[in-house]
Formats: sequence, C-alpha cells, structure tokens
Amino acid sequence: MDKCADYWSTISTWAPPGEFIRSTFARQAIPMTWDFAETNPFSTSTGNWMAMVEWVVRSIDRLPKHGAAETAQRDARARISEVGQCVIATDPPYYDNISYADLSDFFYVWLRRNLRDVWPDECATLLTPKVEELIANQYRAGSKAAAHKHFELGMQGVFGKAAENADERYPATVYYAFKATENDEGGVSSTGWETFLAGLLEAGYAITATWPVRTEKPGKVGMNAGANMLASSIVLACRKRHVSAPLATRGEFVAAMRAEMPAAIRLLQEQNIAPVDMAQSAIGPGIAVFSRYAKVVEADGSSMTVRTALALINEVLSEVLSGEEGEFDADTRFAVTWFEQYGHNPGPYGDADTLSKAKNTTAEGVVRAGIAATRDGRLRLVERSELPVGWDPATDNRLTVWETTQHLIRALDESETAAADLLRRMGGGIGDRARQLAYLLYGICDRKKWADEAGAYNMLVTAWPSIERLATTATSDGGAERLF
Repeated sequence: MDKCADYWSTISTWAPPGEFIRSTFARQAIPMTWDFAETNPFSTSTGNWMAMVEWVVRSIDRLPKHGAAETAQRDARARISEVGQCVIATDPPYYDNISYADLSDFFYVWLRRNLRDVWPDECATLLTPKVEELIANQYRAGSKAAAHKHFELGMQGVFGKAAENADERYPATVYYAFKATENDEGGVSSTGWETFLAGLLEAGYAITATWPVRTEKPGKVGMNAGANMLASSIVLACRKRHVSAPLATRGEFVAAMRAEMPAAIRLLQEQNIAPVDMAQSAIGPGIAVFSRYAKVVEADGSSMTVRTALALINEVLSEVLSGEEGEFDADTRFAVTWFEQYGHNPGPYGDADTLSKAKNTTAEGVVRAGIAATRDGRLRLVERSELPVGWDPATDNRLTVWETTQHLIRALDESETAAADLLRRMGGGIGDRARQLAYLLYGICDRKKWADEAGAYNMLVTAWPSIERLATTATSDGGAERLF
C-alpha cells in the first residue's frame, strides 16, 4: 500500500524521457504540481498493482539471510537505557531538514486501515506521534528559538545516554550526508551542524576518525538538482573523551589544525569528494582536533564555541586549498589570482604586468601560453569556448595546468570518453594537478556566486574516477605514451 500511495496520488507526475510515472516524493516534501499522471492499477503498464508487489518482493529477496533484528518506535533516550550496554551506530535527524513524522502520515493513514488488527499497538493513534520527534520544527515548538533549544537538549540527552551505555570496546559511529552553511560576521558556519556537534561533545565524546563513504544514490529523496545533500556520507567514529584531556588555547588549536588538516584534505580529494561537498566533509577532521581537548580557551578566558570552531575550520580549509597553488606552474598561479579578481572580464594591463612579476612570469608569456588575450590596454583570461579545437598537449610548448583543466572540462562537455582520451595523452601527473586546480577554482566561484563556473569545476571532479578509469583502460589497450 505504501508504494501504491506513492505512485497513485494526484501529486504523481509523468517522466517523458523514460515514459513512466514519477513517485509523489521526488523530494523531502509534498510538492505543488500543476498536473498529474493517473495509473491504471489493473494494467501491465507503469505503476500497476503487480509492479508494486514485485518491487517489495525483490527487496525482501535481497535482505540478509542470517540474523534477526528488532525495531522499536521509541524515544532514543529511553530505548538506549532499556537495552543497556550496546554498540552505537546512528544516522541522526538533521536539524530542520526533513519533518519525518509529518511525511509519515501520508503513508500511515493507509497502513492503519489495513494493519491495525495485525499491529494494534503500533496503529493505536490516528496519526504518527510527533511531540518527542527530535527535529527543529519552529511551528511545532512555537518559535525558532524554542525549536533550536528542543533539538539541542534532545541531542545532548541522546548522546549522553549513548555515552553511558556504549560498549567501550567499540567506537560509536555517526553518519551524516547533509550540508548547510551560513555566512555571518563570525565567518562561515552551520546552525544544524553546530547544534548537533555541541550535543555530541557536551555528552563527553571525542571524534577519533572520519571517513567519506559513497552511500548516497543520485536521485534519492532530497538529492535532486540543487538539493542540500552531500554526494557522499561522512562517518564520524567517536569515543568517550579521556578524563585527562588537556586544555588548549585558540592559537594551539589553530596550529594543530594547520599541522593535521592538509593530509586529511588530500585524503578527501583522493577519495574524490566533490568540491561542492568539501567544506562539509572537512568538518570531520577539523572537529576531531577540537574535540580532543577538554576545552579550547579564548583570549578572554571563555570557552570556544562550536560555532567559532566551525568558522576556524573553514578558514584553515581555505588556507590548505590556497596553499596547493604552490604546486602549479607560474602561468597557472597568475591565472588563479587574476580569475579571483576579474573572472573572465578584462582588467588593466598594468595590473597584469605587476601581478605577473609577483608570480615569476610575464603578461606576454601568459598570452603566449594561450590562456589570456589583450586588447586596448586590457588583459582578460580566455574562455573555454575560445580555446582551439583539436588542441594536442604533446605539441604545446608552454603547457599549463590552467589550460589543461579548461580543455578537460570542454572535452567532458562532449563525453567522458573524450575527456579520458585527453587525460591519457597529457598523463596522470598534470591530470592530478588539474583536479587539484578544479577544487581551488570551485572554492573561488562559490565565494563569488559564479554558479555556472562552479558547476563546471564540480562536474570535472565528480566525473574524475570514470575519466581516469577510461584513460587507464585505453592506455592498457595500447594507447599513446604519457607526456609526464
């Protein structure tokens, strides 16, 4: 009945490319639609009754054959106390992102009609319980501040009970796959993350490790175009903070992050975390440093807040990504700085000449490299659409990371195969630096609100595993030799 309700409502729409009915919940809310597609449940076409049954049967067939599980609809604080010592693994609700109970009512009213004789306790209420649901719902709580307090105290209570009952032989694992950042005078931060982490740390946990895990399926609820979801989950491994954990000053905390985060960021890049996800993914290793201390002391003697820590983590992330600029050639370093100031718009040639000297190149050299053009005493970076067709890195006598990155993006617009062929001909060494540059340029575009350019760099990194695999396959099949 759940699947029937999902596909047979007046919110279900038609998908022309695949010629099938879309489900009601294409996102984590009931959307407004101007028309709908109606299913014939007795047909053999899309959305029919037997198709719904077969989907469920196939899912059951693929369940693990061994072991048994027990589920309970209960306040997590009470449930943890009931089971006693246990291993904690949780994917907690994210602040105000999804109103789970409200959405459940869409299905519950139909299930209750059919199952209240089978499960009378679970179907006793007319609608799903909502009062104790641990989300920040300002309409339910009465105000935004009250909703925030409800979520904050609830998180502290849940993780406090978890810390009391956790089996200390094993770490607690917490998964997240949501992003949200806000800009204020304190820097970039995230209300939801701040509240969740504050509850975790207040309960006495320290984060000991973080891993990106590719668990998120494109097209899942909340992951449509522009949705506020990470493409990968980040797993936090947590253990109780030792009673002898030291104090640290603000300077010591920042110094520790600068020492440890470059390696952590490089690992995230190697795991191909999309640039759009990097700011949120970097929270893990950054807060791991913060949480190892009993507290971080500000200059005035007060304890540093999680919000301040998150802002500092973002600052160090920017430093790390900007520091990678030193691995690029001089022409690329010039182009990065010029792009950050002018984008693809022209700027004074005198400024270009001054900047080029600081980057150990010349304005004329940048033009000869094919990445810039001059006119009427002004210089601008060449756009991808202006790059020469049929460009061959083997015959380019002034090859730059900037140029190879732009050509890779243009080839990717054609196909992954075209981009892979180009990567194979230029070699993995400069290719890896092109991926690093894409991370850096995405950050610049994101700050400048250049959405189209940001999307191009994010697309290159996201497609990188496929491009690299295709390039490697072509090389093993007898492709051309690499330049580097």
